[in-house]
Amino acid sequence: MRCPFCAHEDSQVKDSRPTEDGAAIRRRRQCEGCAARFTTFERIQLRELVVLKSNDRREPFERDKLLRSLSIAARKRPIDAARLEKLVSGIQRRLETLGEHEVSSKRIGELVMDGLKALDPVAYIRFASVYRDFSEARDFEAFAGSVEAEQPLSPSVRPE
Repeated sequence: MRCPFCAHEDSQVKDSRPTEDGAAIRRRRQCEGCAARFTTFERIQLRELVVLKSNDRREPFERDKLLRSLSIAARKRPIDAARLEKLVSGIQRRLETLGEHEVSSKRIGELVMDGLKALDPVAYIRFASVYRDFSEARDFEAFAGSVEAEQPLSPSVRPE
């Protein structure tokens, strides 16, 4: 593994442990050139996925890009980063087990929407506003109303 600090080709694994419910291995490494320490993650990859965009462009699936968009939707929400990682791992696993080399961005968006809906209603609405391209305040209002109608009120917000 190439060192991110000095680009030396060799590093030594100092510690390994499973993460994300066993879906990945976290490794602490030390560069043999500069002695700097860094972390790598090893994940199972069943197949190379290509995302088919709405404009018929194709690009490789990027796990980090998906995680970034989820992190933006969940910003300042009480959602642990580990739960977002687990959601991304689940989505990636589902896409890889579909048996298809190409997957539409629409399919990925729907999987993200399903996951966020169960995770946090505000993050769900934030993601939906971009994914469904809300253009007016009415779009937010209508979508938020549909989300609110689907979810029971928590005891702290029940009308008395």
